[in-house]
Amino acid sequence: MFKLSTLALVLAGAFAAPAFAACPDASTSVTFGTYNSGVSNRAVAGSCTIDDQILDDEQQWGSQASFLSHVSTVTFNLLKQAKITAAERVKLMAAAQASGIGNSIKVKLIGFNDFHGYIKAGEGSSSNPGVARFSTKIKALRAQNSLNAVVSAGDMIGASPLTSALFKDEPTIEAMNRIGIDFNSVGNHEFDEGKTELLRMKQGGNHPTDQFSGLGLPQDLKNGEFAGATFDFLSANVVETDSGSTVFPAYGVKNFLGNKVAFIGMTLEATPTIVSPSGVAGLEFRDEADTVNALIPTLQAQGIKSVVVLIHEGGFDTTSNINDCTGISGPIVDIVNRLHPEVDLVISGHTHAAYNCLINNSAGQPVRVTSAGQYGRNLTDIDMVIDTKTKNVLSIAATNLATGTGAATAEDPALTDLVAHYDASAAVPAGRVIGKITAGITKTNNAAGESALGDVIADAQLAATASAATGGAVIAMMNPGGIRADLPYNLASAGFAYDGAVTYGNAFTVQPFGNSLVTLTLTGAQIKTALETQFLGCNGQTQERILQISNGFSYAYTAANACNARVTSLTLNGLPVDSATSYRVTVNSFLADGGDGFVVLKNGTDRLGGEVDTDAFEKYLQANPSGVAPGPQNRIVKN
Repeated sequence: MFKLSTLALVLAGAFAAPAFAACPDASTSVTFGTYNSGVSNRAVAGSCTIDDQILDDEQQWGSQASFLSHVSTVTFNLLKQAKITAAERVKLMAAAQASGIGNSIKVKLIGFNDFHGYIKAGEGSSSNPGVARFSTKIKALRAQNSLNAVVSAGDMIGASPLTSALFKDEPTIEAMNRIGIDFNSVGNHEFDEGKTELLRMKQGGNHPTDQFSGLGLPQDLKNGEFAGATFDFLSANVVETDSGSTVFPAYGVKNFLGNKVAFIGMTLEATPTIVSPSGVAGLEFRDEADTVNALIPTLQAQGIKSVVVLIHEGGFDTTSNINDCTGISGPIVDIVNRLHPEVDLVISGHTHAAYNCLINNSAGQPVRVTSAGQYGRNLTDIDMVIDTKTKNVLSIAATNLATGTGAATAEDPALTDLVAHYDASAAVPAGRVIGKITAGITKTNNAAGESALGDVIADAQLAATASAATGGAVIAMMNPGGIRADLPYNLASAGFAYDGAVTYGNAFTVQPFGNSLVTLTLTGAQIKTALETQFLGCNGQTQERILQISNGFSYAYTAANACNARVTSLTLNGLPVDSATSYRVTVNSFLADGGDGFVVLKNGTDRLGGEVDTDAFEKYLQANPSGVAPGPQNRIVKN
């Protein structure tokens, strides 16, 4: 343990017995780390010994020179006090130098990614721990090493559940302020509402029109308004087209006892393809690897040789082991393969996969690459050892750790009031009536895998993107895993506005992920490949996932057929789907990124980002004031 009271006395030249239980050190000889000086350890200040005074391996030193200076000061004062002999001082100084203490330091980095505003435990899924447990885990890791940094690889906000999203994700920023994170690399979802709103997330101030902005607890506000992030947003590869200046700092530097570590922030290059074009107008999203490599000389000129890349891009592996990366694939592999050898560590995200890899850089040297998955379910515990002379990284060890839910991890009391406040504040807007249904609509599948609610959601998404201005879609497909609950038939006798009233809370519970709609161009052959990927064991699919489809589109499949030969017919508005013809198809952003194993959708071209799925659903309900009926469940035929 680092004994601050003793160090203060040493530096003052005083040797009264310190008032702490750690004295005396029980060692028989004075040791520096594991190096034995050969000098007898004995009491020199009350009950405290020479070892107690020197405090060698009980703290970290930014350089060997600083440690030797400390030992010189302590031993000189001991010599003046006649507590040691001149010969003993010589031995102590020689041992201090030989010990190597101060030649390196160990820094702890705590990484996460794709938090997506999941501040409330259990929201969206029982496996989501909530920010209070997340904070507890971070505090435990920080306690292991005072030299630490907590960093995020993007999508901290955006596509968030109701408790954060309703309040413009201000609750998540406030929670991260309380935790005290250091850097967040801007992800694509941070741009969901455009550059101006993202700048407000950093700079603070209430939203100009949203009534749910600035409703935080007094201690989290500034001058009665949303305070903004106290940590840095980083994005080296997003620049203003006109000026070439970055929107946010390209990198941040943290100084550990004179040893600087640079954290380069990198946003998904493909962000303009999956967010609203108006939100990123006038911005250029540059190649990630090229941008990192171009920054290395700038960092080297500052004497910085320890470099961490926080990148919102990732990969996929073929196992569920969060500390493995068997068969790692995806964009992150190519990016790391092109990185300058000066990059020591890559903390990645975007794919929501958890992995812990070694991937070769441009010099063929292995680089540690990590991702902690999603929603705060895991954290990456990273120990980085830095040579204090050369400032180079000597080693990196990383482990993905589960945050834990329920009794497995206690909630941090420093966060529980914030979560409770927003949970209670969401109760009234959650009860807002947004439309009407004629009967309860369930997500229960028929024999073919089609649900009444899946039909309705797909129809709503098609309606939101059918016009030329919104995408020109002719087909919409929805992943069944994104439909989390039935849509209940609420009764006026139970206090609702009228029979069949649908509340915003009902709709959000059905689709809690806040995915945005993406309209893209696929060939008929690619559409068929997507449908062939629905079945367990086909094209890498890990479970059956029958996509829900919009009105006018239908297909038949034979379950007994071989993979990629199961879909036997495809029609759109009564006409066969042609394999060579291009069609505009709407899916949510999760599917568009290849989620649930639908990798072929990543090949869709001419992408246009749309509104959030729940907003599209609300507009669909409002466009049918007499009530939306359950879907017919007749679009998919199983033979």
